[in-house]
Amino acid sequence: MAVPRKKTSRMKKGQRQSHDALSRPAYVEDKDSGERRRPHHIDLKTGKYNGRQILAPKAEA
Repeated sequence: MAVPRKKTSRMKKGQRQSHDALSRPAYVEDKDSGERRRPHHIDLKTGKYNGRQILAPKAEA
């Protein structure tokens, strides 16, 4: 069985774990509808992406 030769220092442990933190997803306000959406995603309310109509607009219920 493999056994580490030396104890991992606090610095190396911290460097390894620095990428484990969870970050909140980024949201931007859409220019046309004013709704919040993820960057580089289609706005589901209007169906537009990058100024072009991709999907049919969603009807309000």
